[in-house]
Amino acid sequence: MRYAEQIQACTTMKKEWQAVWLLKAIILIGLTTFSDHDTSSNVQRLCYKAKYPIREALLKSFNMCDKGLMTNAVYVYPTRVCDAVKTLKALCCTIPGASVPTGFPAGQTHLKTRLVEIRLAVENGVTEIVVVINRTLVLTGQQEALMIAIMAGSDFIKTSTGKETVNATFPVAIVMLWAIRDFFWKTGNKAGFTQTGGIRSAKYSLACLSLVKEELGDEWLTPELFPIGASTLVSDIQRPIYHHVTGR
Repeated sequence: MRYAEQIQACTTMKKEWQAVWLLKAIILIGLTTFSDHDTSSNVQRLCYKAKYPIREALLKSFNMCDKGLMTNAVYVYPTRVCDAVKTLKALCCTIPGASVPTGFPAGQTHLKTRLVEIRLAVENGVTEIVVVINRTLVLTGQQEALMIAIMAGSDFIKTSTGKETVNATFPVAIVMLWAIRDFFWKTGNKAGFTQTGGIRSAKYSLACLSLVKEELGDEWLTPELFPIGASTLVSDIQRPIYHHVTGR
C-alpha cells in the first residue's frame, strides 16, 4: 500500500512532457459503453470519438494531424457488436471492435451460454473478447474450473469490470503487474495488462503509465500490451492538452 501511494505521489509531469504523455495515453484507451440504454446511435458516436479523440486544432500544435492518432479499441455489449464493427468499417479505421460476451459484469452465467455468446461475437467481427471470471470459483478455490488466465494462454489480465464501487486500485494493479513480470521471467512470454474501472482523470492515467513503466518497462507501454478501458477519460485528457496549447 505504501509503495502504491509513493508511485501516485511522485507522478508529476509539467508542460510539454505532460502533454506528450497524455497523447500517449490516448492511443492506449479502449473506449467503452456498457449502459442499459445503449443504442446504435450512441455506439456510432463512440466509434467516431475513437477515431477522432482530440480536436484537430489541438493536434496541429504538436504537428500530429497526419499521425492517425486514435484510441486503442471500442468495447460494447454483444448486442451492439454489429453496430460498432459496421461503423468502424465505414470510418475506414483499423480500430478493433471488442466485446464482453461472458456474463458481464457478474460472470454468473453457464459455461455453455458463455461459449455461444463468444462464437456469436466472433462471427459478428469482434477481434477481442473480454472474459469475466466467476468470482465464486476464486472464493471457493476451484482453480481448474476457473482456469488461471495467463497460464491458460490469455493475452491479457484485467483489473475489474468497472461496475463495482471499488475498481482499479493501485495496490491491486501492482500485484497483477508483478504476476505478469514473474510469468515473463519464467516463460519468456509477454502477457498484457488491462486497467479499467474508475479511470476518469488525466492525472490518474499518467500515474498508471508511470506504474507500468516502472514495473514492466517501456516495451509494455503499447496498445498491444497495456490497453486502458475507460468511458470518459478522453474528455478529461483533452482539458490539460487544451490548456497547454492555449494557456486557458
